[in-house]
Amino acid sequence: MRDLKSICVFCGHATGDDPRFAEAARATGLFFAANGIRLVYGGGNAGMMGILANAVLEAGGQVTGVIPDFLMERELGHTGVTRMHVVKTMHERKALMADMSDAFIALPGGFGTLDELCEILTWAQLGLHSKPCGILNVAGFYDPFLAHIDATVAHGFMKADHRQLILDDPTIAGLMPKLRAFQPINMAKWLVKEVR
Repeated sequence: MRDLKSICVFCGHATGDDPRFAEAARATGLFFAANGIRLVYGGGNAGMMGILANAVLEAGGQVTGVIPDFLMERELGHTGVTRMHVVKTMHERKALMADMSDAFIALPGGFGTLDELCEILTWAQLGLHSKPCGILNVAGFYDPFLAHIDATVAHGFMKADHRQLILDDPTIAGLMPKLRAFQPINMAKWLVKEVR
């Protein structure tokens, strides 16, 4: 079982149209604080990001934010986190969050959340890291995304083994044991030229 001390959470700067999304963000934050898990996230002060960070902080936990300077200048950065890293670019933001984290979780979100999730999954697929990646599939929010991933396997754009890189559960209590039990897949054997 993995010892996950620091987890990066990708989530939106909005709360969406279903109160269960915000409830899941708060539950995740409280779970992290209660279990001594440091939150690493995009540093925002509103929406799912703000709810998540505030829940961790209110329960006495540790929060590390990573935000590009142009977003900090727009007063979108959380001013109460334990530590804030202000970086130059979105690329630096994602790389630093990845370096500081033992695992990754995506809550509901938009383009930014999907970008971060897909990039970290791609890095795993390429063997650049072997950290677990999970989706908190609140109220079936990610069902269409998971169906799309299954279609990429069915149509030969992804190896079936690579589908195992995405762990999912509707609750943080259910997802955490899956993250801790994750066994890396040997990606080296897939990185060969396809011959037709």
